[in-house]
Amino acid sequence: MVSEHASPLATLGGVDSGGQNVHVADLARALGRLGVDVVVHTRRDDASLSRRIAFAPGVEVDHIDAGPAASVAKDELLPFMPDFARNLSRAWGRDRPDVVHSHFWMSGLAALWAAGPLDLPLVHTYHALGVVKRRHQGRHDTSPATRVEVEAMLAGAVDRVLATSADEAFELVGQGADPDRISVVPCGVDLEHFRPDGPTEPRRRRRRRVVVVSRLVERKGIGNVIAALPGLPGVELIVAGGPPAALLDHDVEARRFQALARLLGVADRVELRGSVPRQHLPALLRSADVIACCPWYEPFGLVAVEAMACGVPVVASAVGGLAESVVHGVTGLHVPPRQPGCIAEALGCLLHDDGRRRAMGAAGRQRAQHFGWERIATRTLAVAERVAMSPRPASPRTGAPSSGRKRGTSLAQGSQP
Repeated sequence: MVSEHASPLATLGGVDSGGQNVHVADLARALGRLGVDVVVHTRRDDASLSRRIAFAPGVEVDHIDAGPAASVAKDELLPFMPDFARNLSRAWGRDRPDVVHSHFWMSGLAALWAAGPLDLPLVHTYHALGVVKRRHQGRHDTSPATRVEVEAMLAGAVDRVLATSADEAFELVGQGADPDRISVVPCGVDLEHFRPDGPTEPRRRRRRRVVVVSRLVERKGIGNVIAALPGLPGVELIVAGGPPAALLDHDVEARRFQALARLLGVADRVELRGSVPRQHLPALLRSADVIACCPWYEPFGLVAVEAMACGVPVVASAVGGLAESVVHGVTGLHVPPRQPGCIAEALGCLLHDDGRRRAMGAAGRQRAQHFGWERIATRTLAVAERVAMSPRPASPRTGAPSSGRKRGTSLAQGSQP
C-alpha cells in the first residue's frame, strides 16, 4: 500500500489525519489476518522514526524519505512526490510486491511513476475527489491546481479503481473513466471495537445528547450543527476531534465554533472535547442519543457506520457515501447539507421519539454487519488477485494516460522522477 500523508501510525483528529488513516490501518490489519504480507509505504514526517516498524501480524509500515522529515500539510506535498516515487522504486526493486494499492491522488501519482517501469499491477483508491472538493469549496479549495487533471489521468492509467461509494464511481465516470475498470468496495468498520454493548460514557446532566466526531474543518458542517441548537432546547452537543483539549484555544476552527456558540446563546450546551483516543470512542458514541454527521460533502463517512455499529441512529447529510450507508427512515435521517433548520428538525424528530431511536439503532446494528472488515478485506483482496492475474499491458506504463486520454499527458510525462 502507498499512503503518502495518511500513516496508520498517525494520531487522529488533526487537519490531515482522519478516515484515510483509519481505513489504511484497518484494511492492512484485516489483510494481514487473511494471510497477506502487507507493507504500508508512507512519507517520513519525523526524523526519529525507524525505516520499518512492525504494525500488526503480517503488516509493516515503511517510512519513505521525501522532503523534510517533519510535518507538512498534505496540500504542500506534491513537490516531494518525485523523490517519494524514486524511493518506492528502489524499495520495490529489492522486494517486489505482487500488487500495489495506492491511497489518495498523490500516492497514486507516485505509485504510478514507480510501478509503471517495474510492470507492477496498480489498484487505486481516491478517498476524495478534487472535482467534488472544488465544487463545494470554490476559492477556499487549497488543493494543488493540477489535482483534478491528475485524478482524471489516474483513472485511465491504473489497472483498477476501487471506489468507496457508487456516488464516487458516478463522479469518475462523469470525468471520463471507464466504468468497467471501477469496482465499488466501501470502507469498513471494526465490529469488535464498535458494538452496542460495552462501557458507556456517563452523562453529568439530564439533557439529550448529540455527538459529532470530526476533524475541525469548515466543510465537515460542525458550524451547521451548532447553528441548529437554538431550535433544540435542553440538548447538549459534544464535538470530538481536532487537537488535544489543552490546545483547542490555539486552533482557529475551534475558536470559530466557540464564538458561534456564544453568538447563538448556546455556549453552555456545546462542549469541544478535542481529540479522543480511538479506544474511548465507542463509549462516547454509545452515550449519544443521536450522532450528527452533517458535512457539506463526504466521500464515505466512516463515523456514521461506526455509530450504527454501536446501535445509535444517525442524522446525516444526503451527500456522497453518507447517502448510501445511512438508510433514510431506517438507520437514521437524511438532511440537505448546510441547512441548520433541517438539521434541527431531524434531530428533534429523533430526540423526542425513544421508540423510533431504538428501532433505528437496531436496524443500524444489522446494516453495519455489511461493513465488517473481514468482508471488506476479502472483497479488496479478490480485486487485487484479479488484477495480479490479468495480462499486463504491452508496454510499461510511465504515467501517461491510456490511449485516447489526452488530459494530463504533459503533466504525467513531464513531471516524472
